[in-house]
Amino acid sequence: MNPMATSKEEILKASRELIRQHGFDAVSIRSVAHACGISTGTIYNYFPSKDALVSASVESVWHDIFHHTEESANFQDTLSCVSWLYQRMAYGGKQYPHFFNLHSIVFASGEKAQGREQMQKTWDHIRSSLCVIIKRDSHVRPGAFDASFTPEQFARVLFSLMLSALLRQDYDPAPVLEIIRRTLY
Repeated sequence: MNPMATSKEEILKASRELIRQHGFDAVSIRSVAHACGISTGTIYNYFPSKDALVSASVESVWHDIFHHTEESANFQDTLSCVSWLYQRMAYGGKQYPHFFNLHSIVFASGEKAQGREQMQKTWDHIRSSLCVIIKRDSHVRPGAFDASFTPEQFARVLFSLMLSALLRQDYDPAPVLEIIRRTLY
């Protein structure tokens, strides 16, 4: 073992690679330390427990999948945002096989509270971002929304369709884009 200290990002990178290759159950203090070539004590310098390491690793995967680049951060309309989200879902499905299904099942079941919180935080962020983009989309026809059908409700519908696509591993945005066109434009 290399007793040299490493960075938190190097530890998370090794954790993401373990998740990519073997699923998130492969992440442990010992396996990550081995992958980094460091002692297990070094991991504890950054993460006080296995749960903290797993939670940070899961957060790191979500961040890798849905991280905004400079060009994606300023979506011009709802269609471009949803297209980008589906592209990132496809990337996540390819880069981290079965992550979405396993993560949703295990963490939604309540076995891992920190992971469930991270998943919910990520989902809330995606949903609220969708809502912001819908509200500022200049292509939305006047009268598309009213008190009985709000941008928030439509964002929830779009997000539900995305979750369904994640579970089916269907990353084709065409049906959802057509719903957006018919509903908003």
